[in-house]
Parts: sequence; C-alpha cells; structure tokens
Amino acid sequence: MLTMFAFLKKYRLAAIVALLLMLMELAVELLQPFIISKIIDDGIGRDDLSVVLTWGGVLIACSVIAFAVGILSSFYASHVSQSFGFDLRERLYDKVQSFSFANFNRFPESSLITRLTNDVMQLQNTVFMGLRIMLRAPLLVVGSIVMAFVVQPKLALWLAAVVPFLAVFLMWVLKRGERLFRSVQQQLDQVNGVMQQNLIGMRIVRAFVRMKHEAERFGGSSERLKEKTVAALRLTEATMPVILLVMNASVIAVLWFGRVQLDFGSASVGEVVAVVNYATRTTAALSIMSMIIVNFSRARASAQRIEEVLGTEIDLLDAKDSSAAARMPSRGAVAFENVSFRYPDTEELILSGISFEAGPGETIAIMGATGSGKSSLIQLIPRLYDAEEGVVRVDGADTRQIKLERLRRQVGYVPQDIMLFTGSVEENIRWGKEDATLEEVMEAAKIAQIHETIMKLPQRYDTIVGQKGVNLSGGQKQRLTIARALVRKPAILLLDDSTSALDVRTEEALLQALKQMKCTTFLITQKISSTAGADAILLLDDGRLIARGNHGQLLRESALYRKIYESQFGKEGVSHA
Repeated sequence: MLTMFAFLKKYRLAAIVALLLMLMELAVELLQPFIISKIIDDGIGRDDLSVVLTWGGVLIACSVIAFAVGILSSFYASHVSQSFGFDLRERLYDKVQSFSFANFNRFPESSLITRLTNDVMQLQNTVFMGLRIMLRAPLLVVGSIVMAFVVQPKLALWLAAVVPFLAVFLMWVLKRGERLFRSVQQQLDQVNGVMQQNLIGMRIVRAFVRMKHEAERFGGSSERLKEKTVAALRLTEATMPVILLVMNASVIAVLWFGRVQLDFGSASVGEVVAVVNYATRTTAALSIMSMIIVNFSRARASAQRIEEVLGTEIDLLDAKDSSAAARMPSRGAVAFENVSFRYPDTEELILSGISFEAGPGETIAIMGATGSGKSSLIQLIPRLYDAEEGVVRVDGADTRQIKLERLRRQVGYVPQDIMLFTGSVEENIRWGKEDATLEEVMEAAKIAQIHETIMKLPQRYDTIVGQKGVNLSGGQKQRLTIARALVRKPAILLLDDSTSALDVRTEEALLQALKQMKCTTFLITQKISSTAGADAILLLDDGRLIARGNHGQLLRESALYRKIYESQFGKEGVSHA
C-alpha cells in the first residue's frame, strides 16, 4: 500500500490537522472517566455540591470541546479522503488510457471498471477511517489502559492482561481476511463481466430466447460472490463476540476484585467506576477495531489490485520524435519490410515475413480467409501493436521513431467492431476531430454516403444516437464511423471490413468518393466488387502474403483469387473479366 500513500502527500497538511483534532478529541474523552471519579469521590462521597458543580462544569465543557473538534476533524478527513479518491481515479484512468492493446488483454473490461470504482472506494473509505477512527481506536485502547493505571494500578492489570491477546487475535484476522476479500473482489469482477455482457447483448439474448440461461448464468456468478463474501464476513464478524467475551470477563474481574479492594480500603468507589469506564471504552474501541479490520482487509486487497494497474509496464514506448520524420509532411506512404508479428503471450506467428509498399493516395485491398492476419496487419500501421520482427515505415520513417500522437493523427481508423457513443450524430462524427466545423462534419458525411440519411432523421445532425448506435441500422452505423474517420482528413485510412453492411451501389459510391480524398486507403474486404478498383490487392493466407497485384493480374496468376471470384460471380464471370 506504499504506492497509495504517495497520493496523500499533497494533502498532508489537511491530514495532519485532522489527526491533531482527533488527538484533542481523544484526550478529552480519556479525561472524562477521571473527572467522573473526582465527582464521585470528592463531591458525592463528601456531600460537597461545589465540587460536583465544578467538575460537572468541566465535564460539560470537555464534551462540548470533543463535539466541536470531532466535527472539524471529520471535515478535514472527508476533504483528504475525497480528494485522494479523485486523484487516484484520475491517475488510474490516465494509466488505462495509455494502455496498448496488449495491456488491455491482461485486464478484462469488467475488472478495470471494478478497480476504478469499487476498489478506489474501498481505499477512499479507509483513508477517512484512518484519519478518524483507525488511529483513534488503538490510541483509545492504550490511553484507557494508561489512565486506568493512573487511577488504580491493581485493577488496571486485568485490562493490561487481556489486550495483548486480543491484539494478536486481530492481526491474525487481518492477515486471513485480506486473502478472503481479495477473492471477493475478483469474483465481483466476474459478476460485473456477466452483467455487462447481458446488458450490451440484450437484443441477442431476447432474439434467441436465452433469458433463462443468462439469468441462471448471472445467478451462478452472483451465488459464488455471495459464498465468498459470506466466508470473508464470517471470519471478520466472529471477532466481535470474541472481543466482547474477553473484555466482559475482564470487566467482571475488575468489579469482583474492585469490591475486594473496597473492603480493604485500598480503592475508592470513584476509582472502581473509572476503571470500569475505561474498560468499557476499551471494549468499544476494540469492537471498532474489528470493523476496521474488515475495511482494512478489503483496502489492502483493493490496493494490490490498483497497484497491478498502476505498475503495468506499457509495452509501446513513445518516441521522442527528435528525428527528421517529425518535420516531414504527411504523405501517407506505407512500407512493410519483412514484418512478423505475434500477439503477446502466444507462440504462433500471426504474420510472417510480410513485405510490400503502398504509395501516397493508393488504395490497397486486403483479402484472405478468417484468421489470416488481415486486421493484425493494419493495426501495426498506427502502432496499436508493435511488430516482433521487421520494420513498418510511414513516409519512410520507422513508426517506432515517430511520436505516437503525431503518427495516429495521420490515421483514420474504422475498426471491425463498430463503436458509437451516446450523443448527437454531429458529436459522433466530430469525435474524430474535436474542432471540426459543421461544414467539415457534413463534408465527411457526404463522402461516407450518410448525409442524405442524416437529413431524414428527426433532428438531423442533432439526432441523439443511442448507446453503441442501437437506433441505427448496420449500414448506417458503418457509414457514420467512416465519416468519423474522414472528418480528420487522414493521410492514411484503415477500413477493417467496414463496408460489409453496405449494398453494392452505396459501396461503389463510397469507394469512388474516397479516391477524391487523396489518402492512402487500406480496405479489408471479402467482396470482389470492392477490390476491382483497388491499385493493389494483398492476398493473405495463414499469416503470409501469397500474392500481390491488381484485379486483372491476380485473376490471371492466383488460383486462390480466381476461386474467390468464382464463388461470387461463377465460372462464367472469369471469362468475361
């Protein structure tokens, strides 16, 4: 948890004030039983009303002071804990934003959500408790024992004898509870994951009448979370009965031997009452410590999970951009030089020995069977992943020598999995370029062949798009994401099977319009109609580039390409091509 304390440094003044106020409150509280003993022995025992009124006034004043400093301490503790939580969430979010795709493979989305919310909240609550009661409770125990010795040493021995035993017991609970609550947080990840999948895929669930199956799957995951939570709480909740049993036994011992001390005259009634009062305060403090143990166990587990994210090494190192490439204009030339690639933690190569060149403004179509490495190839251009061997060049410069922000600002990327955001149509397109004017947005929409469709919507460009575009058709969503990529006027456009939902006429109009963009376009497709007008076609098979050429060349020279053509147009089409 040492990493977590670094986030508290900027709030150390407020934390120190909160602790000082807490110590004042504690000091006043420890004085109260002593004052009560004075009222009993010197006032009530001697029928001296002035002593009762004097010490009674002091007792009331102490209570008012304790109340005031307690309120102030809570204020400062809240400020520190809430600010700490804000900074930690912000740092975590920034870290996640810097993750490469390989880093994301390590942490499921549901786990990151849990760490950013529930785990941060556990630490935030622990910081507040630390400033208010986590330190106060053990100090109250120690202070009560010390004051009990000041008042009546012989009776105080009964308290001093049981507290070390309880301290060792609580430390054992803390150590075991940490492991249990870590498993609870991990299972919470699973519950969030199942719930997230169900909410996102609700239409598919209903379409396939899988509501009962998904309800059972969620119920099973939730049941496992309940079992793990019950196991953790069963341990921690057992601490309270143990503490009460031991402390109540010590109170009985104090009362029993206090009565003996009264008979021998070596103790007064006020002293016995004061020691019993300190014993009950110790019992309350130890009971609070059992609650602290629960929270601290969860906090340590959460801290480890957060440190896993913060300590993750980003495998894509940004360039210093000190090379001449930083001053070169963006032309969009791309070259692969003997590039091989495999995903992290896998042995099989996804791409092997890929070499080709794409000149500025050319359209490169990429074809191949599922799993042949098409998407992986284009993801190497903006450095979503890094090649294991070989070099990927943009405008003649190794992409690893170009600053990531500068490289990716040249690229318009339309992924295979469509992702739209809740907001207006205009906001979704402008997401590709924050400062884009409405004219630029409309121009991008026209090239993407979506402008006319948008103008028919109820609020046109102000029409709200539901989460992930639920109120749009597949073709509309594809064209909208293409417009989002085009609005930034990229030098390189990557279309990962982004025209699959378009009809032939719309797709043809889109590809013709893209030629006017003068950007280097990489188009992953399975349709011959999309590749026919490309400057070059890359044919991949099992991660290898087995053929390269234009439509006519491949039709003559590649048996695989002819087979794909025949499957779509028939054998008669080959003779007429």
